[in-house]
Amino acid sequence: MLGMGSALETLCGQAFGAGQLDMLGIYMQRSWVILNSTAILLSFLYIFAEQFMKVMGQPDDISKAAGVFAIWMIPQLFAYAMNFPIAKFLQSQSKMMVMALISVVALVLHTFFSWLLMLKLGWGLVGAAFVLNASWWFIVVAQLIYIFSGTCGRAWSGFSWKAFQNLWGFVRLSVASAIMLCLEVWYYMALILFAGYLMNPEVSVDALCICMNILGWGGMMAIGFNAAISVRVSNELGAGHPRTAKFSVAVVVVTSFLLGLVLSLILIITRKQYPIAFSSNMDVRQLVSELTPWLAASIVINNVQPVLSGVAIGAGWQALVAYVNIGCYYIFGIPLGLILSYKINMGVIGIWGGMLAGTILQTGVLFWLIYKTNWNKEASIAEDRIRQWGGDTDEKSKDMEK
Repeated sequence: MLGMGSALETLCGQAFGAGQLDMLGIYMQRSWVILNSTAILLSFLYIFAEQFMKVMGQPDDISKAAGVFAIWMIPQLFAYAMNFPIAKFLQSQSKMMVMALISVVALVLHTFFSWLLMLKLGWGLVGAAFVLNASWWFIVVAQLIYIFSGTCGRAWSGFSWKAFQNLWGFVRLSVASAIMLCLEVWYYMALILFAGYLMNPEVSVDALCICMNILGWGGMMAIGFNAAISVRVSNELGAGHPRTAKFSVAVVVVTSFLLGLVLSLILIITRKQYPIAFSSNMDVRQLVSELTPWLAASIVINNVQPVLSGVAIGAGWQALVAYVNIGCYYIFGIPLGLILSYKINMGVIGIWGGMLAGTILQTGVLFWLIYKTNWNKEASIAEDRIRQWGGDTDEKSKDMEK
């Protein structure tokens, strides 16, 4: 869903840079139509999550808990379908502060009600799902109120039947964006899935989940840079400023790398202490401590890789990067991790090592692609893309007004 919504980063960003603000609201509505249709299809995966996990050989207790949680999380699917296009719509106009303020309020409410329902009232996973659903829908409603209040000017002129025009072409770009992002996210989720087949899977899954959460927290900074560089590159290419786009890439890559390096050093220095905050199980703590050097290396790489992916999204390279991800992650990284884990008996560390190797390879390929990019040519392609997705529509609108 996030990947499909990311198609708007290319289209809205380049249209905004070219001054075609009228098309931003149309693009967002088209994305709503596509993502809500997708949510209906994905809801069946949630409904039968327990059965799917059992077919994959996961333990019954893990499968049952995941199945219960998934069913209660179905409303969040439709919140995703609304929120991700809204986020890209606002990001393309650099309206970040209102999104941040809404998220802060949502976080405070989410934290309080998570404590109340999960710990105080003992609702467990059902309580977690209820709070997650409420938090996401709060964000959606708050952002819609902001947009409908007229704060976006020409970018939002109301609902329009034009949202149903050019849907198939929009679907193709959305699917390419989804494949690109899904291949990345599923790659990391595969770690936890494979850990379920190791000896003592509870300890392995617990340790990996802790490390993945820390990696995700560190990745939040990188995702912010991803959004920033995607908007900047798409805006500058749409405006016909290729040199500015190239300079922006260099600045953001260096900044994100340095922040990742600082966070990694903090984890390595405190590797004996910080696991205490996550688990009371000594085996889990020990395994997290052993994984910390690999986690630190992953944070450094993962602070750079999303930035490079953001450049790709801003330039509209989603389909190309999808092929890169298949080769680096699924043909190289996962098989290497399975060999290290099961054949060489490195366990969880082997799985993580294979994942890290695939990520390093993918990052290197993206670096090479960006280094070889002709930014003047990309600006010309952006102009053609704007004409394809927005120019004709604007011309029709002018004719109707006449």
